Amino acid sequence: MEQRTKEDFYSRIIKDYNFTLDHSGVSGDRIASRLYEISKIGTTDSGGANRTGYSIEEKKAKELVIGWMKAAGMTITIDGAGNVFGKIEGRDESPSVVSGSHVDSVPNGGHFDGTLGVIAALEVVESWNSNKHIPKNPFEIVIFSDEEGSRFRSGLIGSRAFMGQIDQKELANLRDEQGKTFNEVIVEYGLEFEDFKNMKNNKDIMNFVEVHIEQGKILEKVNQPVGIVSGIAGPAWLEVTFIGEAGHAGNTPMPGRKDPLIASAIFIESIEKFPQIVSNTAVATIGKLDVYPNGVNVIAQDVQLTVDIRDIHENTRDKLLELIYKEAENIAKSRDIDVNINYNSSIKPLPIQKRFQDKLAESISKFEVSPTYIPSGAGHDAMVLGKEFPVAMLFVRSKDGISHNPNEWSSLNDCVMAVHILRDYIESIMKETE
Repeated sequence: MEQRTKEDFYSRIIKDYNFTLDHSGVSGDRIASRLYEISKIGTTDSGGANRTGYSIEEKKAKELVIGWMKAAGMTITIDGAGNVFGKIEGRDESPSVVSGSHVDSVPNGGHFDGTLGVIAALEVVESWNSNKHIPKNPFEIVIFSDEEGSRFRSGLIGSRAFMGQIDQKELANLRDEQGKTFNEVIVEYGLEFEDFKNMKNNKDIMNFVEVHIEQGKILEKVNQPVGIVSGIAGPAWLEVTFIGEAGHAGNTPMPGRKDPLIASAIFIESIEKFPQIVSNTAVATIGKLDVYPNGVNVIAQDVQLTVDIRDIHENTRDKLLELIYKEAENIAKSRDIDVNINYNSSIKPLPIQKRFQDKLAESISKFEVSPTYIPSGAGHDAMVLGKEFPVAMLFVRSKDGISHNPNEWSSLNDCVMAVHILRDYIESIMKETE
């Protein structure tokens, strides 16, 4: 893999920037500089980002953005889940338009996923300030905690907590790789567990709009800088632990072994056949495997893995979930071992209202960009808020479709275009209340 360093990030992103895109108070250099400053927090040896949820690195990134928000005249509040809200008042006392995303990352991830959505929303405020423009409605920028879910294998924690959508049983089962409970982790982070448990959304949101990198290749194929999200697939995470009997690799005969790693291998291979049975849009992925005690000369005691299951249709997604659940049980039975299966999270797919797709299309067309409609296979905070509030989502072109990787990249030209479109969309949504 090509090595990236934190020192060359700014020079790379600004190198081919078209400065004619700097207008209406939007600054490409400011966007590039802020993406660069955040990229320096949790940088890995290969130039990626490592800011897992509720880590010191995620907190530092939030604090950096809070400083920029305050300098832009925003009032800051932090809720019981550590979600950050920066607010500017509008000319009217009315429901807020909200935009933002997250700043946590997967281990050794990229520098645009989530972060761009936060910086884009902040740049809208900067452009208003430069023109002494006061928006009609209050406007808020949000940084949701632990969107990726890498630490606890349960994603969208901040936004789900904000919306009161986390089950207490789920919280009780969450453990990180060090065996720390969710309670222990957030107390170390500086939050109170009781405040987290008792969270209840009290905001009146007129519209939530999230800017995010595409994490796919559709926009590259059609050669467009941005696209309109038509719907968001609902992810479900199934944590499967095969439990066998540890033994000496040399002294334990092959017949009669209860090896959970063999069961896991059979299970992993079998997963590939199931998505196509239920839907042509369904997917299932196993990207994480933990073997205990993980010794070269030891038959494993147990193997834990997480299956990421997604579809844009809830009924077929849940059918796939059931098929995989039964497969794990059948394999364990056939190998004479035990299996524990837990649902770590299950989020409903979200179709985005055509009205808001059309409003984004109007804004996009003003900048001589052709509207492109894309279903999102990845889960986002917007899908959580969309259960109660109107939402819209704008994708930004990803180079080679790469994401969750140090080579994740979106050109500054595309990022700045997204900011212009975001501002126009926000202002047009606010005009509807006049």
